[in-house]
Amino acid sequence: MTRRTTTHPDLTRPETGAPFFSTWRVGTPERQRQAVEAIARTWERRPWPAADLLGYHVYAGHDGETLMHHSQWTSEQAYEAFVRSHRQERNDEIDTAVPGIERLWLGRYRRYRSVVREGDARVPGCVVIVDVEFEGPDPDRQRAWVDAVLEALESDPDQHPGGISAHFHLSTDGTRVLNYAEWESAQAHIDALAAPGDGIGSATALWRRVQTWPGVKGGSVSRYDHVLGLVPDAGAPDADVPG
Repeated sequence: MTRRTTTHPDLTRPETGAPFFSTWRVGTPERQRQAVEAIARTWERRPWPAADLLGYHVYAGHDGETLMHHSQWTSEQAYEAFVRSHRQERNDEIDTAVPGIERLWLGRYRRYRSVVREGDARVPGCVVIVDVEFEGPDPDRQRAWVDAVLEALESDPDQHPGGISAHFHLSTDGTRVLNYAEWESAQAHIDALAAPGDGIGSATALWRRVQTWPGVKGGSVSRYDHVLGLVPDAGAPDADVPG
């Protein structure tokens, strides 16, 4: 069966071969809450859909309008099987409870590199999503940009203590990088942005190189709260795997 959890996902989980991120626009904080409860009810009343789905997490945007979804799959093939067999009936039930949801985008990614403070047991109070878009597909450029970010971060003389981790994902189409960053609190991230420099980095040559990287088309920064985690119940029978 399906059970709720308040535990944040482990972004470094080695079995995750296909992490997905998507965004819904629901309109208001009240509709955010209604949609989250509708998702929870819809999933909890059904068997866990596939053993290849490791976890499904929902986040409420601090804009009061959006929800972000993050699911961890062992493979894209497993996700496609879920789409064929289970997704539409679940979305239909959610849409009946909360009409007018706009499903804005779905991104397919692979995790490339992560930075985690060793021994840091803090529970994230805020998740920050940094989405960077490049001019056309170029997997080498994706990796090189992330490598440059981590080089700048590691050499930064004044790293903000509120940062807990950063997990860089490369879109499978070669055009985007998504950084799933865990912060102690939203205020810690706001304070880091207000510090000298452009963004959370200090005013160093390595950070300027990142900020002026050739081929960067644009980007966005969004803050979220983790509001729902759904995982398979370890004590339940095997998941209903599509045949």
